[in-house]
Amino acid sequence: MTTDARRGLALISPTVVYVLLLLAAPLAAVVTFSFWTQDFLTIDRTLTLNNYREAFTDPIYRTLMLRSLTISGVVTVVTVVLAFPIAYFVSFQVHPSRKALWIFLITIPFWTSYLLRVFLWKVILGFNGVLNSGLLSLGLIDEPITFILYNANAVVITLAHAFAPFTILPIYVALEKIDRSLIEASQDLGESKVTTFFRVTLPLAMPGVIAATLIVFIPTIGDYVTPRLVGGPNGLMIANMIQTQFLKLNNAPMGATLAVLAMCAVTAISLVFVFFNRRYLR
Repeated sequence: MTTDARRGLALISPTVVYVLLLLAAPLAAVVTFSFWTQDFLTIDRTLTLNNYREAFTDPIYRTLMLRSLTISGVVTVVTVVLAFPIAYFVSFQVHPSRKALWIFLITIPFWTSYLLRVFLWKVILGFNGVLNSGLLSLGLIDEPITFILYNANAVVITLAHAFAPFTILPIYVALEKIDRSLIEASQDLGESKVTTFFRVTLPLAMPGVIAATLIVFIPTIGDYVTPRLVGGPNGLMIANMIQTQFLKLNNAPMGATLAVLAMCAVTAISLVFVFFNRRYLR
């Protein structure tokens, strides 16, 4: 090895060790656990696929996994669709001297605890919460509405609000990188503002949209705090079952199996997004 190669290896060695110890090793432990079985406190280290068979055949696990993917997908779509106009406005309409202020305002939700924000939505969407009280006082409803709390709808609303800043920022960065002369050239060639947006602006901003999609989709499928607090029985997700397997049922192998299946599902869907992004940019 040359001197530069040794120097480069020495520079990245701490990072490699850090990644192996804190990322690769725990992940390998979870995968290994998924092939074991447990009887209360006794772990049988005999390799078996029984956990995966049960995970695929038990309707409870299938329902929770499908619900988790559906909720995460809806949250991702809602968040990206609502975040894009905000990012577009800040990038194209706000004066450059005021953009920093707008970004500052967008990041204000990060100042409060995630758990506190979930509790606030529980107060807002509750039977006697702010929303129902306001609608009743305005005479728009005769009795409190119940379909917005302790179900999947509440989970979608809460997660969409919590992850909105994560979606706005990458889209804004992608829009800021667009050369404005390309937009002017498109309009000079006779394209309308609408066609210019779909043929120039949106394709060039697509990397930011894909990044925002992955930033929202990946963590939301593993969220268990929000479904536990505002989801109710019909809003629980696969992460809640993983927590139950580890902490209440003393069945770490099954919890690890569900975690591995969730990671595989997220990885497959993420790769599909990346693939279509590359095809779209071509």
